[in-house]
Parts: sequence; C-alpha cells; structure tokens
Amino acid sequence: MYRGRKMLQTKLKLGRSRMECVSNLSDKTNVNEEYKEAFRTKSYVEMWSQVHGQLEETSFNRLPSSSSIPNYHINLSEYLLKPRQETLDKIENLNFHHLLLDYFKAGLEACGLCELLLRSIHQTRVYYQKIRRVIKMSKRMQNFSDEQYCSVLLQELAGFALLKNPLSIISPVQFQEIHETNEDLYRKLTSKREKIKRQAKYKRISKQIGSLCLVISHTTLVIALLVLAFHSMIGIIAAPGLAACFFGIRKKKKSKSSSNQQGFKTSLVERLGAQIDISAKGIYILINDFDTISRLVRNLYDEIEHYKAIASMCIRNGKIEVLKEVVREFCMHDSSFLEQLKELEEHTKLCFHTINRSRGLVIQEIIDAQPHEDSDHGKIKAITLTLNAALQSSSAKNCPIVCVCKYTGPFTLWVFLNFEHLFLK
Repeated sequence: MYRGRKMLQTKLKLGRSRMECVSNLSDKTNVNEEYKEAFRTKSYVEMWSQVHGQLEETSFNRLPSSSSIPNYHINLSEYLLKPRQETLDKIENLNFHHLLLDYFKAGLEACGLCELLLRSIHQTRVYYQKIRRVIKMSKRMQNFSDEQYCSVLLQELAGFALLKNPLSIISPVQFQEIHETNEDLYRKLTSKREKIKRQAKYKRISKQIGSLCLVISHTTLVIALLVLAFHSMIGIIAAPGLAACFFGIRKKKKSKSSSNQQGFKTSLVERLGAQIDISAKGIYILINDFDTISRLVRNLYDEIEHYKAIASMCIRNGKIEVLKEVVREFCMHDSSFLEQLKELEEHTKLCFHTINRSRGLVIQEIIDAQPHEDSDHGKIKAITLTLNAALQSSSAKNCPIVCVCKYTGPFTLWVFLNFEHLFLK
C-alpha cells in the first residue's frame, strides 16, 4: 500500500510539473491585443454565431479516424468558406495563375482541418463533463466516507479513461506535412513576386526608351503623310486633322498618369504581382497560425492522456486515498485546462477568419484585373454610328466633311477623336 501511494504521489508530481510547463507555454502563445480586436469584429461574431448553431445541431458521438480525414465530408467549411468553391469553379475562365490555384487549394484544406479541430474541441468539452461531474460530486462529500458516492466517482472515472482522445484526430506528422507544404508554396509565391517586380522594373525602363522611339516615328510618319496628302484635294482638308492627331496623341500621353503610361499589359503584370503578394502574405500568416495551433493541440492532447492515465490508475488501485488524490488533481487544474481549450478554439476560429479575409482580397484583385472596354474604343463606335447616319441622310450628301468621311473612314475618326481631345477638354 505504501509503495502504491508513493507511486501515485510521484506520478501526480510529474503531472503538476507538466501542467506548469503547459501554463508557461500558454502564456507565450496567448492571443495578443490585435487578435482580441479581430474577435470583436462584426464579421467574426456573425460567422461564429452560425458555427455554434451548426455544431449544436450535429451529432459528435463519432468522429472520423485520422486516416479518413481526406475523405471526410466537410460541412462547416463549405458553409462558411468565402468565396465558395463553386464560385471559384465558375470563374476559372479568368485565367488564374497556377500558384493562385494552389493558394486557394491550400486555403480550402486548411479550413477543412480547422473544422475538424473545432469538432474535436467540442467533443473534448463533452467528454470533460465527466471530470466536471466528479469534481462537483466530490465537493458534496465529506472525507469520501460515503462508499456509494465513491463508487459513482469511480464509474465516472472509468468511463472517462475508456474514451478515445478527441485531439488525436490530427497527428503531429500531419501538422508537419501541412507546415512543409505551405512553406513550399510560400517560397514559390515569394519567388514569383520578386520575378514580377523585376519584370515591372524592366518594362518601365523599356517604356521610357520606347517612348523616345515613338516620338521619332510619329514625327517621321506625320511628315511623310503630309507630303503625300498635299498632292490631293482630300489632303487639303485632312492635313490639319493629321497635325491635330499627332499633337493630340502627344498631349494625351502627357496628361495621363504614370500608371496609365505603362499600358494595359504592364497593368496586368502589376495586378498579378498584387495577387501574388496578397497570397504570399496569407500563406505566411497561415503557417504561423498552424504552428501555434499545433503546439496548443499537442499540449492539450498530453493533458488529456495524463488525466486518462491517472483515472485508470485510480480504477486499478480502488483505494479511497488514491481517489482523493486524483480528484484533488482534477480540481487544482480544472480552470487551467478549460482556459487552454478556449485558447485553442479562439486560435482555430481566428485562423478560419483570416483565411476567408485573405481569399476575399485575392478574388477582388482578380476581378479588378479583368479588362474593361477602352474609352477610345467606345468613342469610335459612337462616332461610327453617327457618321453612318449622316451618310444615309439626303441633306448631307453635299457636305464636304461627310464626303471626306465617306472616302477616308477610320482615318477621319481618329482625326475627330483628337480634335475632341484638343478643343473640348
């Protein structure tokens, strides 16, 4: 009996020292003020009010084994993930970069794992109710003198000891694989981002050189056209337009901002760079979040295993003194265990929320990068319709401008466009 009691005291001391280590680690990984602000946002509150309602309606008596995780049907992630997977499928014709597709895939898998963790946390709370009942019943007892009460306590402990640890659903090996996969994606994204920056820099330099060549070519072209145009009657009317076209283009180029000077193709490169940059930042945050979550999961997993071990030892021993020590151990660390469980839940929810926000920013960049109808193109269409109507009008047959338009077509449209830019703006 003395030996058994000594073994129990030694094991309980080890448990206390482990709990102190866990407490120190928990202090290091506590949610900071920035996280607390995120918890108070409207989108966060709305999202997780829906989650808790969904969790309460779902049965958690049986969780999938760790080996069946890839085939597990994810309900909450499909319900809460934004944008949803079907939305991404519909806009695949927007020509995503393959790294962006990998990013969205990583976010989807991370959300699935977050859901599994939330279900495991919920199941852990359900299982831990047995320990809470033991603590409540022990407070009503006096010196554990009632054998009937002690028998009920032992039954509760026996039931807890036989339960499977809910946090074993994701193993440390799986967390390590997730970490390595996301790190590899992060390296690819950052490498692509730097490459795009270099391309944009080279394009700016080449654009400056090209603009000088363009001025020379425009000047040469206008002089050549003027020489040819003055040999015909139409040239007498068109010559001022040619000059206006040239100077209008020059004025338009000077009045545009530096972003418009880079042209649409350069804009696409910069848009892709912004998409890659946001994706890289999102993956970086995801890596850090999952590293923190994996540490918290491992600590709580060890605590549950420790509780199960001392509960099993208490059942095997069957002594009142041993039962009293075990219950005292549970009472001492009850609040600490629940705080760690709450911290893990908050980190998991925040990870889900961060993934959603990052995905939304990337999608917005992709949508903004899509080409819109050029304003000059719209003007040309409008003028074309006007000229066609004028050509059909009998009263305009003798009009010199209409006659010129009839034979010069698109050339005259450009003349009118640049006249408008010069004199109406």
